[in-house]
Amino acid sequence: MTTPAPSAAERPVIAVVGPTGSGKSDLGVALALELGGEVINADSMQFYRGMDIGTAKITVAERRGVPHHLLDILDVTDEASVSAFQSSARTLVDEIRGRGSFPILVGGSGLYVRAALDVLEFPGTDPAIRARLEAELAARGLPALQARLQDADPVSAGRISDARRVVRALEVIELTGRRFSSFMPARQYVTPAVQIGLSVERPVLHQRLARRVDTMVEQGLLEEVRRLEPAGLRTGRTASRALGYAQFLAVLDGKSSVAEAAEATVVATRQFARRQLTWFRADPRITWLEHNDPDLPARAAAAVRQAFPASILDR
Repeated sequence: MTTPAPSAAERPVIAVVGPTGSGKSDLGVALALELGGEVINADSMQFYRGMDIGTAKITVAERRGVPHHLLDILDVTDEASVSAFQSSARTLVDEIRGRGSFPILVGGSGLYVRAALDVLEFPGTDPAIRARLEAELAARGLPALQARLQDADPVSAGRISDARRVVRALEVIELTGRRFSSFMPARQYVTPAVQIGLSVERPVLHQRLARRVDTMVEQGLLEEVRRLEPAGLRTGRTASRALGYAQFLAVLDGKSSVAEAAEATVVATRQFARRQLTWFRADPRITWLEHNDPDLPARAAAAVRQAFPASILDR
């Protein structure tokens, strides 16, 4: 669907998306400086305090004075919540617009981007139902729960394969009486928005990701993991699954060498980037630009100006 016509007070949200390692953070800062904006982080792993090296979190110096929001808001033992992010991000969008600036959403966590931009309803949770389903999962195994989901919601069953999401789907069905698939997001902006995607040829992206992991190791990723482990990294439901952190916990356990952990991180990161591209390429509303275009910030700003009237952008 197309973007709804904005009122004069509604500057569009600019979302910078694409695979990990494509340069989203740098472009977000450049657009903020070019247009006058503030950045809202939409990378779920950058919510965590102390997870800096392994998430390639933008440094204070790299922010170049641009305000950044929703960085370092969780402890590693906290579970990230898309619905909580949605509420925080939308509040920030209103506040940033109220200051006469552009909200610039930056990140590669696809569902979090959609939660901020699109009409998307989140059902509630019930700890008792979830605990019962998790106990059943442990006792009977994933195939039994998948079979139940197939009977109750074939659409979701065809899309979901991991245990955590199967449990969540069954929880929602029991809690609401609706199919989990009925809560799937529609491609309809809840607020005026424009999305800029960064495109990188696969061989180039693979090289960039390998160099990125090497740099993380040199900067002290193992020491960062060692420091976070006693703070609860291993038990954090979300943080423990972060790329690099799970692999380097194995080094602390003596199950892997640093070189093996680095290679495993490269492989996992490439797989993640492929899933990101599949997600974002499916959205026809995204304007794709080459990551290495020497005029990238100007082209991105031009795409924003092309999508909205000058009377909106210049207020």
